[in-house]
Amino acid sequence: MAQHPTDPAAAFAEFGRIKLGETDLDGVLTRVAELAQGALPGADEVSITLVRGGRPYTAAYTGETALRLDERQYEGGTGPCLQAAADKATVLVLHTASDTRWDGWPAKAAAAGVGSVLSVGLPIQDSVTGAVNIYGLRPYAFGDDTVQLAQRFAGYASVALANAHLHDSTTNLAQHMQAAMESRAVIEQAKGIIMGERRCTADEAFRILTRISQDSNRKLRDVAAALVARVEGGSAP
Repeated sequence: MAQHPTDPAAAFAEFGRIKLGETDLDGVLTRVAELAQGALPGADEVSITLVRGGRPYTAAYTGETALRLDERQYEGGTGPCLQAAADKATVLVLHTASDTRWDGWPAKAAAAGVGSVLSVGLPIQDSVTGAVNIYGLRPYAFGDDTVQLAQRFAGYASVALANAHLHDSTTNLAQHMQAAMESRAVIEQAKGIIMGERRCTADEAFRILTRISQDSNRKLRDVAAALVARVEGGSAP
């Protein structure tokens, strides 16, 4: 439930202090949810919805009720967090017990003890959208000031999440590139061994490796690595 209040200005400033080299996207998402819960009046629980390739999921949450209510929206394909993410807009449910939108989802929120909901869209990247979802136990928990504050918060959070997503993607790309470089290096080593043993050209050596890979149903890199290991005194290919 709600934590001790955090000064909104301090929460905004913390976004600028996030060191992407010391955390990952999941860590940033978790911190965004925690800061929202502490900084936004009436926020008893908070979740972060991300939508990738048309598939929504809850990337961070501060309580089980938020997670369950998010997932009820995903199951039905409709709800305030999905609308906020799709429209990059702010969606407010003042009183869940009397709201009839989204095929009756607000009534489910009311039954779970949530009186009001505020979802603000997070435009992170062209391929990734989302929303910060704020759940209040009492009806009419979010006034105009809180809505405006949540919109400002979402603006800061969007920048932090976009940077984290880019960094995470770049890191993954770098890892894939490193793996590709290592694969190429071991294949070149294996080609050199075959060229030396069979007095053949580089193209012929590569065809030999490819044929062994196909015949044994093993990856080319694995065949090459086994050959290098054999020559270096390891196991036979």
